[in-house]
Formats: sequence, structure tokens, C-alpha cells
Amino acid sequence: MYSHVGERLGISALVEDGDLYLKVGDTQVEIAAIWLRDSCPCPESRADNGQKLFNIVDLPADTRVERARVVGRSLEVEFAPDGHRGVFDVEALITADVPPGLADARNEEAKRLWRLAAEVSPVWNDWTDYLADPAPALRALVDDGFALVHGVPTDLGQVVAVAETFGFVRETNYGTIFDVRVEENPVNLAFTGLAISPHTDNPYRDPVPTLQLLHCIHNETTGGESGLVDGFAAAKMLRENNPRAFDVLTRTPVTFRFDSTDAHLSATMPMIGLDQSGRVREIRFNNRAMVAPRLESSLAGEFYSAYRTFAELLYHPEAQLNFQLDAGDCLIFDNTRLLHARTAFAATGGRHLQGTYADLDGLLSTLQAFEEN
Repeated sequence: MYSHVGERLGISALVEDGDLYLKVGDTQVEIAAIWLRDSCPCPESRADNGQKLFNIVDLPADTRVERARVVGRSLEVEFAPDGHRGVFDVEALITADVPPGLADARNEEAKRLWRLAAEVSPVWNDWTDYLADPAPALRALVDDGFALVHGVPTDLGQVVAVAETFGFVRETNYGTIFDVRVEENPVNLAFTGLAISPHTDNPYRDPVPTLQLLHCIHNETTGGESGLVDGFAAAKMLRENNPRAFDVLTRTPVTFRFDSTDAHLSATMPMIGLDQSGRVREIRFNNRAMVAPRLESSLAGEFYSAYRTFAELLYHPEAQLNFQLDAGDCLIFDNTRLLHARTAFAATGGRHLQGTYADLDGLLSTLQAFEEN
């Protein structure tokens, strides 16, 4: 056993059985020696860009902490058996001790869930203000699942310019841009004037596009109101009120398919996707694309009961946030969390939206850069 206490700062380091115990005030964390060595920031371990200069096989399998010394708010560590030395920031070591799952910006713990539409207040961001500082809108998108921008130029293809303010367009079989308007021979019910119930887009892809944008070019028809439902909040309620149904929907693989003359797509995933810590991370829900799962009779009854219970939560009228998209309005939303819908609209008058897909990784990167500056 080896221990060292930093002067005046109340920082202590204890080495026991080759691992490190670090205490700052009332906070104490246990740090495995191999993790500490793998995280070493020294020039021998990291290039100037922060990338590692070693592989796991380059480290001794029996890596241990030989001794540790607190100097100010730094920690000097000597490892054995190779004698490697490194200097670590104490605060960084303390804050790195994040409970599993909470560090994932995409799971339910990182969100501000809203079970009822009345619990969320849509904020319309002016396009000019958004271009000057997109961070508030992007933060709302991460927290609430969506952002709204008005005053976007109604030029065709402008939706791509919106996506490029925070990331990159995900091209699909629908192209870089898809038009949402009434078509004579639609390959998708979205291209009709029919009402569309709450759903997530492209569940037949793996990976699914994580962001969707819809930009209104013009809207002079009656109806066609847009709607959003928080799928994470519904899944949380299902877990609390009917844990067995939640378990069934997180464990039963469901196949989603899309077929057209030029595309045959399918993916098999549970309706409710979890991360490794058991937190909700993804919803795939689309009655139009789901293939009826062929299950044993006893399992089929249980699955369909769970499916119906979840659907009733998602379709509850008070759970759906409704609003009108007029010319120049753009909706950006998390397609892995929120379900979107629309009311029926008349073919006369004309309603034309353009859409595109993007991904959350690019948006999260852009948001972090804005918030750090």
C-alpha cells in the first residue's frame, strides 16, 4: 500500500493492490491501473492531436500503479512493471468517473422528456438569428427532440443549406432531397393527402437516419397540420406501468421493409432499442413498414398485447404536439426519439414540403464546438 496527501488542497492518493484510490474533498473514486495507463496524456503516449501512439498489446498485461504523488492539482504516477511515468489532471480523473450510460448524449437520461404536448413549449427561431448563433436551437433539438426555424428562404433545395449549418446530408434511395406533396402514383403514403399516424422514418435501414428536416416551400391547402410525439417519454411510461410489456418490446426483433422498383430495404430490430446500461436509445415504430412477426402462439399474444399498449401511449391525443408549417418554416427533429405525424389535407390549393436526412453525430459535434467557444 502506498499513499500520498497533497498539501493544503485536501487531495489524497492511495495505491492498493496496484490500483489507485483518489480522493478530493468528499469525493473518492477508484481508478483501475490499466485504465489510467491507457489514458496517459504524456508525449510518449499521445500525439499532438491527442491520438494514441500505442496499442493495447504494447502495454504490460500486469500493469499496476507503483506509486502516486499529488503535486498541486496534478497527480504524478509511476507504473510497473515498465516504469512508465505520467502526469494527470486530478479534476479530469474525478469527472471521468461517470456512471455507465449517463455519458451517452443519445439515451433517455440526456433528454428532457415530455409525455404530454402541454409539457413542452415550441420556440420558433428566426432564420437570421439562427445563422448568427444556432446553438440555442441545436441545444433544444438535443434536449426536447426538435427545433423550429421560420423565415427560411423558400428556394428549392434550401433544406440542404439548413442541414449543412450543423452537419452533413444523409442521401437515401429518395435522393438528397425528397418532396412531400401529392403524387399520382406514390411509392409512400407520405406522398398523398392522407392522414399519417405517428411513426419514425426509415426503420427499414440500419443505421437509421437519426435526424430529419422538413422545409415548407408553400402551403395553401386546408389541413396538413404536423404533429410530434416523444417516443422516449412513452417508453419510459410503459416501463413504469407495464415492465413486462416494455421487456417484450425491447427483446423481440421486428422486421421493417420497404420495396419499390429500385429499392428493397429491410432491418430487423426491436421497437424499443436500449444501450448497454438498459436506457432507451432508439425507437423504431412504423405500422406501414412493419412485417407482422411470425411468433409462437403464446409469444404472439404477448407481443401484440405489448405492441397495442405502446401504440395507445403513442397515439394518445394529448401526447401529440401539433402545429402548422407555413412557407419558410423548417422543422428539424430526432428521428430516433420523436414520432412525427400529420393530419389529412385537401389536394386543392397545394402543399409542398422538401425534406432531407442528416445525423446526430454531426449536430452534437457542431453544438459542442459552439458551446465551448
